Amino acid sequence: GIKIIYKMTVQINVLEVLEKVKAALAKRGSKTIAGLARTFRALDSYDGNKKVDAEEFNVGLRENGVELTHHESNALLNYFDTDVDGCVNFDEFLVGIRGQLNEKRKDIVLKAFYKFDKDCSGAITTADLVGVYSVEFHPKYKSGEMTRDEIFVEFLKNFGDKNHDGVITKEEWLDYYAAISSNIDSDEHFVLLMKTAWKLD
Repeated sequence: GIKIIYKMTVQINVLEVLEKVKAALAKRGSKTIAGLARTFRALDSYDGNKKVDAEEFNVGLRENGVELTHHESNALLNYFDTDVDGCVNFDEFLVGIRGQLNEKRKDIVLKAFYKFDKDCSGAITTADLVGVYSVEFHPKYKSGEMTRDEIFVEFLKNFGDKNHDGVITKEEWLDYYAAISSNIDSDEHFVLLMKTAWKLD
């Protein structure tokens, strides 16, 4: 029973700590979240896998004007350590700070999803990539190392296919873009990026 009580207090604290972090960042203006993203990217000593360890996490927060106690930052670390390797996935952390996509951003993200989901199955599959994504110039396709379908599956994996089943659900698509969105301060800039990337009008 004790364990559960402890877990509950940790959960409650985390939300309070998150609010504290948000307040400290808000004080310094909206640019700070983009600054935080940049700091974490610079601290990402793990070959660009978007993770920082406990020490880097603390440094990143301190550099951006967020002072937390040891316990507070540990509670945050545990909360955002999604695969329990002692590191924070900082995209998830930024989404936690900034929250999910607002309506304006969500609209454009869904527009791209529906354009991509050619067969209207409610998910993006390798079949939807045919004619949208060309593999002909892919070095591994040219060398015969990978088939077209293998390349498609890899492409979807990069796009947030978390369980690697070759299918991106609407939720996976929204999560993927929530992480990207949390690095971009202006709605206009985000919408423009999406329009350009997916040739939306």
